[in-house]
Amino acid sequence: MLRKAWPKPSLCKTASMQNKFIFVPDSKTPNGRRKVPMSDRALALLSVRCNGRCEGWVFPSERSSAGHLTTVGKLFREARDKAGLPRDLVLYCGRHDYGTRVLQETRNLAAVMKTMGHKDMRTAMRYQHPELDIVREALNVTCSPRNSPD
Repeated sequence: MLRKAWPKPSLCKTASMQNKFIFVPDSKTPNGRRKVPMSDRALALLSVRCNGRCEGWVFPSERSSAGHLTTVGKLFREARDKAGLPRDLVLYCGRHDYGTRVLQETRNLAAVMKTMGHKDMRTAMRYQHPELDIVREALNVTCSPRNSPD
């Protein structure tokens, strides 16, 4: 699910089930306040998690002074270790994977910047992984016989 929607644990009411987005109200930067679209799968999982509730925390916790989990890092590490996955697989990998997949599928750097809360294009460019096949396809289109001047 991390691939499909990155935001940290938040209120159910910040997720618009009808419009399929999660509002991220807190961030390190002003651009961090943003709406992140949810996939159908993420929406279904969140709906199950909230059990029809539209108020309250997605991940309530009686032990937390905030009344909710503020991070899922410990749970992620426990699940990773139980699954026998490499220790260098960290929760932040989900954010990078999200940015990379959105950019690959949409080719829209502005959309990646907006949904991830980036202001600087150089930061968002981390999610671009140059693929030579794309260059080859573009060359084939521009160099095809139908595009050559006669």
